[in-house]
Amino acid sequence: MEEEEKKDLVEDVKPEEQVVPVENQVVEEFKQESAHDVEVQDDVKEEKKVEETVVKETAITRENIISRLQEMVSDITLAKRPELESLKQSFYKLQRAAQEEQVAVFVAGGGTVEDFKPEPDPVEEQYRKLMNIIKEKKAAAQEALEIVQKENYKKKLELLDRFKSLIDKANTEGASYSEFKTLVQEWKEIKEIPADKANELWKAYQQYAEQFYDIQKLNNEFREYDFRKNMEAKTAICEEAERLAEDPDVVSAFRKLQKLHQDFRETGPVSRDCREEIWNRFKAASTTINRRHQQHFEDLKKHEQEHMDQKIVICELLEGIEYDKLTTFQSWNYKTQEVLALQKKWRDIGFAPIRHNQKIFERYRAACDVFFRSKGEFFKAAKNSMGDNLVKKTALCERVEAIKDSTDWKNTGDIIAGLQKEWRETGPVQKKYSAQLWKRFSEACDYFFEQRDKNASSKKREETANLAAKKDILTKLSAFDANNLSDDDVHTIQQLVDEWNAIGYVPFRVKDKIAAQFKTAMEPFSNLVSTRRGRQPQRAGAQRDASSPRERLQRQYEQKKSEIQTYENNLGFMNASSKSGNGFVDAIKAKIETLKKEADDLLAQIRDLDSAQEEQ
Repeated sequence: MEEEEKKDLVEDVKPEEQVVPVENQVVEEFKQESAHDVEVQDDVKEEKKVEETVVKETAITRENIISRLQEMVSDITLAKRPELESLKQSFYKLQRAAQEEQVAVFVAGGGTVEDFKPEPDPVEEQYRKLMNIIKEKKAAAQEALEIVQKENYKKKLELLDRFKSLIDKANTEGASYSEFKTLVQEWKEIKEIPADKANELWKAYQQYAEQFYDIQKLNNEFREYDFRKNMEAKTAICEEAERLAEDPDVVSAFRKLQKLHQDFRETGPVSRDCREEIWNRFKAASTTINRRHQQHFEDLKKHEQEHMDQKIVICELLEGIEYDKLTTFQSWNYKTQEVLALQKKWRDIGFAPIRHNQKIFERYRAACDVFFRSKGEFFKAAKNSMGDNLVKKTALCERVEAIKDSTDWKNTGDIIAGLQKEWRETGPVQKKYSAQLWKRFSEACDYFFEQRDKNASSKKREETANLAAKKDILTKLSAFDANNLSDDDVHTIQQLVDEWNAIGYVPFRVKDKIAAQFKTAMEPFSNLVSTRRGRQPQRAGAQRDASSPRERLQRQYEQKKSEIQTYENNLGFMNASSKSGNGFVDAIKAKIETLKKEADDLLAQIRDLDSAQEEQ
């Protein structure tokens, strides 16, 4: 039957076609496919190299990781090394984050980092157990795979012997093409072989295939049919590769491309005029996928470098903490919140480049350890001084309570302001005493300042009443006609003048204005009044003395001192309650400094006036 098939094939070939050697075509195709094999191997090596140096971070929980590991235990073929490495890094990152939070809570509660002891973690124990099972199963699977590869290697060697026998048979008595295709199919069905043997086997297989085609001298029609089928298969492969070039999952597309490369290589040759075209088409699609794959990992590397830069900034912030300025519980608590915020930001940042990731984490961990260790030492030392502070603050309460009923507003206010300053400079006491002690101290201070403010308010009401009385006198004076006065009118005007002089202070802001109004109103009657009442000039002198420059300066000075005491009292309250913002506190302090400078200037002017008076 085989001889008849061969005879039919040979008879259908034209004479000039029977002598056309196919060796050149097969050799050329082998060269192209060999070059293609090298490119595929390089692409695979590059993928492995990139995947080993770049770890893709996934936002997962420890429970997700345990669930995924259990799936791998059930089906060990799912346990790929890149994913296992990623799961491992993610698990211990989450583990460290959880432990950092436990340490932060422990330290915030008054403990120290050195005293912290983590509790046994059943999730970590389960993780280790599953990883060990996977490791054992992968080792067993690898061992089984190596056995299969060795067996397949033996099978392919046997097939090569059968190819050789077929060629020997073709040289002597001829061999059917179907028998050759059967061997080719058996060859393709054997997949897994040792990697270091693949190239050697492939070259031997190609050599035998070329020899068989040369020996058989297949007719052009049969070869065209074979070429056409191969062309259809390779076209379908190209179309699939072109679809993969648009796949958003570039990693998956790259892996699928490797299978297409194997299919393209194992598909037989096509006609010479189509060979370069179909190969260039497949190569173009492959190049697009490879470039996208390479760009994908370059982007990952870029992001990892950005993560590295962000982590360096966090380390520098932690290392730049000025511990000499952290002298109060409040300052330490504020700084602790900042450090915890930096730690949260660190956890949210992805991985740095793998060659730097461990080193930058050690730097970050060391900076955090220094902070929490320093905080622990401060709180430990502060606790030792709290007893002394309790005695000091109790004494301050007693001192302010002893003088809170004083009506010597100026001197007592200065003393209480000094006691408030001393209170602020005294360190903290134990929490169970803090609130009640501050309540006792602040109530005594508030009582004094409330009484002083009430007194000041009473003076203001009195000055307002005096102003109204003086305005009434001005109204009465305006009713007299200086050109037509009786003795009773003169006597009445003199009484109004006496009343004016007997009235006390008016509000400072209108003092000069009301005095000028009185002077203007009295000008038509000054001669008459002074002639009939000799004491009028003395009254006017008293009025002028009340409005002297020294008195004005003295009243301004007292007003500044009163404002300073009020601000300092408010400032003491805000510092103790710790509820006002730092910006507002700083503004009040600046205002106090300004008022003090103004008060000093007024006092200097008063002293200059006194010195000038003494010289006269």
